[in-house]
Amino acid sequence: MNLLKPVVGLCLVVFGAAAVCADGDNNVALSYTRAQAQAGQVAYTTYCITCHGPHLNDGTQGAPLKGAAFMKKYGDRSVLDLYQIARTTMPTANPGSLDPATYAALIAYVLQQNAIVAGSTELPSDPRLMAGMNLPASGFSIMAFSPYTAQKSVSLPDPLDHFQAVGAADLTDPPAQDWLTWRRGWNAHGFSPLAQISAANATQLRLVWSWTLPTGSTEGVPLVRDGTLFVQGFGDTVQALNAATGDLLWQYTPILEPGVAPFQKRGIALSGELLYLGTSDVHVIALNVHTGKVVWDTKVGDNKIREQLNGGPLVAAGRVMVGTAGTGVGAKPGGPQLVGLDALTGRELWRFGTIARPGEPGGNSWNGIPFMSRSGASVWTPGSYDPGTGLAYFGTGNTYDTGPLLPPKKEKGVSNDALYTNSTLAVDPASGRLVWFFQHFPNDQWDLDWAFERQLVDLTINGKPRRVVITTGKIGIYDALDAKSGQYLFSIDLGLQNIVGAIDPVTGRKQVNTNLYPGDGQVKMVCPHGAGTKNYLPASWNQHTGILVMPLNEACMDIFPVPGGGPGLALSSGVNWGIRPRPDSDGKYGRLEALDLNTRKVLWMVRERAPITSGVLSTAGGLTFDATLDRVFHAYDSATGNELWHTRLNDVSSSSPISFAVAGKQYIAVVVGAGGFHARSFAPLVPELPSPVNRGATVWVFALP
Repeated sequence: MNLLKPVVGLCLVVFGAAAVCADGDNNVALSYTRAQAQAGQVAYTTYCITCHGPHLNDGTQGAPLKGAAFMKKYGDRSVLDLYQIARTTMPTANPGSLDPATYAALIAYVLQQNAIVAGSTELPSDPRLMAGMNLPASGFSIMAFSPYTAQKSVSLPDPLDHFQAVGAADLTDPPAQDWLTWRRGWNAHGFSPLAQISAANATQLRLVWSWTLPTGSTEGVPLVRDGTLFVQGFGDTVQALNAATGDLLWQYTPILEPGVAPFQKRGIALSGELLYLGTSDVHVIALNVHTGKVVWDTKVGDNKIREQLNGGPLVAAGRVMVGTAGTGVGAKPGGPQLVGLDALTGRELWRFGTIARPGEPGGNSWNGIPFMSRSGASVWTPGSYDPGTGLAYFGTGNTYDTGPLLPPKKEKGVSNDALYTNSTLAVDPASGRLVWFFQHFPNDQWDLDWAFERQLVDLTINGKPRRVVITTGKIGIYDALDAKSGQYLFSIDLGLQNIVGAIDPVTGRKQVNTNLYPGDGQVKMVCPHGAGTKNYLPASWNQHTGILVMPLNEACMDIFPVPGGGPGLALSSGVNWGIRPRPDSDGKYGRLEALDLNTRKVLWMVRERAPITSGVLSTAGGLTFDATLDRVFHAYDSATGNELWHTRLNDVSSSSPISFAVAGKQYIAVVVGAGGFHARSFAPLVPELPSPVNRGATVWVFALP
């Protein structure tokens, strides 16, 4: 979309030459006469000099009308913009009181003072004729188009011209060609029904286009609707690209509050004709999808008390729902929040604290710790939504302030479970009311979050169909819960942990090996490592086959006391950790595993030395995609796990691949970038696989020839 398209059907004779027409494909060469500028100087001395100064940039009350600051503001804009500002604001005592010819003369004088050479044709006073005249881009430059020559305007295909508003039906069951949430739809399956690219032809995949993103940690997943790809890069920049060609359509970069350092985000959202994003200064912003212009901007948290917004928004039932996060010991006293905003206006409608308060249900589960000394229970990923139950599902993480939870107090009614850490929270979008919760891993002493995707799947359990929420934490144990009631159904231990010895088959309560608790001055070998067997990088679910494909890593950690404590402790129990191979390791750390949830048995497994750093995409074409720390992007046969294709990228992917189609052609896309804690944690295991010194964030898009 060209936001500065010329006015249609305009002609002007310039420099005594033949008429040049602004007919929608051309602009008009910029011109004014010396006599016109002289008349403008007289008007300037009469009406403007008091505010703007004798040299146009030395006044005490008016903005500069000459020099770098002026050209930066008005360069590459239509002269009409400057004319309209003059006409509506000058003279200050009586704006609009001069005749059009005098305003045009004033603009001519300003042009002259900014080194734009006079011509033989006056600057017109008719706004329709001015519209096609542009000032030089940020002043004169050998890299800028000449303002003295009419420029041919070429309009590229713009898929936003055909953008259809995203409705509830789309998010419930997305059209095959679209990818509408970070996991494609509300149910977080991460599965594409497209089948043009298949196990039979995947070896022919080729690069179609790539686009460089702002340099920095990039964990976000692009969205695609009606041929437009939306992506959020580092520094919170959002860009709209033609999904078939990679051409930029628009870009938006928020101005962050002073002192705020950008950090990675994991999701953006679409609903109606708005695109929603979270920012590093804890705002939620709604943009017009056609223009990238801000529709509303609402601050939902406070970065000054170490509150962040990493996960990204969920939009459902007329609400924008987003969870905040806090990293490290002492982050956000009182804990993070789930916030519900009106999707059209941004007005805050409700808040729900993810840490239980004294006197509320779960409020006595913090070992007697005062409320404002509690922290953690962060929301690290976007939530899911089920139209059938009408509930939104969010996962929470651990607390880093683990020391005060040990030893347990011997007081009636007091526990050290620390609600609502490591829990699934089912929330009513209309009111923010907590309908049910399930705590997967109480009193987490090892930073083993349970804060990742909540996938809504249909299973037959004991002969009856059930709508089920499945999720796992870093520990690598999948829990299945009834989506309506939160009833515990079953667990699957992937066998890569040494903390949980047994799971109650009725309640799902996990029996923990307390000998592995830190704090007794001993070194403990704990599996998995704090980066997790499974992390925020999501699994893919194929509802047709009942197969779940999971991106896993095999590693443990030595937890060791830090003499004297001090800053930089991982946990307030006085310990840090270092990564190490499992005792039975064969030097392979990455593990892509396909699990049949109908039989609860492993279908196939791919193990390789390079740790897995991306989420998983599966498709109806019988393909599964992931990326690894060695910068390799892989395609596997979903039925067997056999690798069919791979290519090497310029950096590590810490995002998730997606698939979409434009005009009947299927594409596979993946974002690469430096990533955060997850990818860096596994790097010491494979020192022979260094990452690039100059990190590069990029969108890569592949298709068949």
